[in-house]
Amino acid sequence: MKVLILAAGYATRLYPLTENQPKPLLEVAGKPMIEYVLDNIAPIGGIDCVYVVTNAKFAGHFQKWADAYRAAKSKLNFKIINDGSTDDTNKLGAIGDLHLVVKQENLDDDLIVVAGDNLFSESLQDFGKVCREKNAPVLGVYDVGSLEEIKKYNSISIDGDGKITFFEEKPKQPSSTITGIALYYYPKSTLPLIKQYIAEGNNPDQPGRLVQWLYPRTPVYTWVVPGLWFDIGSKESLEQANRIFSSGEVLTAAHAHR
Repeated sequence: MKVLILAAGYATRLYPLTENQPKPLLEVAGKPMIEYVLDNIAPIGGIDCVYVVTNAKFAGHFQKWADAYRAAKSKLNFKIINDGSTDDTNKLGAIGDLHLVVKQENLDDDLIVVAGDNLFSESLQDFGKVCREKNAPVLGVYDVGSLEEIKKYNSISIDGDGKITFFEEKPKQPSSTITGIALYYYPKSTLPLIKQYIAEGNNPDQPGRLVQWLYPRTPVYTWVVPGLWFDIGSKESLEQANRIFSSGEVLTAAHAHR
C-alpha cells in the first residue's frame, strides 16, 4: 500500500506565516501538522512508500523535513514529488497532483490519499481495516455539527451499508452535518478512473470533486473519523488547534465529540 500526502498548496490565507513555510510544516502544539497525519496513519501498517506531492517553492523544505523525520522516528520511505508549480496561478490542483503522481510513478498499488494539513487526534488504524475489507473506494467522514459550517465543505448522504448515495460540494441548502474530508482510499483497480477523470477535462482542484464524479460510477464507502479532526484554513483555526492540542483538552473534547 502507498500513501500520498497532498501538500502543494500555497495557503495564502495564512500569510505571512506561510510565505516562507508550507502550511503542513507549521507547528501545532510543538509538532508539524504533517506529523499528526503520519503518526496516525502509520498504525495502518503495510505502507511501503509515502509520497509527498508539493510545489517548486517548497520541495526543499519537505525534503529536509522528511530526512529529519525518518532519521528521528520513522522507518517509512519518503519520496518528495515536485509538481513544478510556483504559485496559485499555475498550480495543478489536488486531483491534478494526484494524477501526476499516479502517472509519473507508474502507481499500481492500493493508495491512501490525505491532505497534509488535516489534524487528527486519534489513530487511523481502523480506516486501514475498512479499506482492506471493502476493497473499494472509501472516504473519511466527520460530523461538523452545524449546517452552517457544512456549507464550507460538502454534504453527503449514505445508505445503511455506509455507501454514498449523494454528494454535493459546498451545498447551499445542506440537509446533513456529515462531511467528507480529505482522507481517501483508492484500491489499485480504481486508479484508471483517476486518469479518466482528468482526461475528460474535469475540474482538477478540490479533491472531493473526484468522489462526486466517482460514486455514481462505482460504490464509494465511508468511514467515520474518530476523535477530533481539524481543517486548518485560517489563523483562527490554527490558534484554536494550538490551544486544544497544547492543553490536553483534545482528549476531553474528542471524548465529548463521540
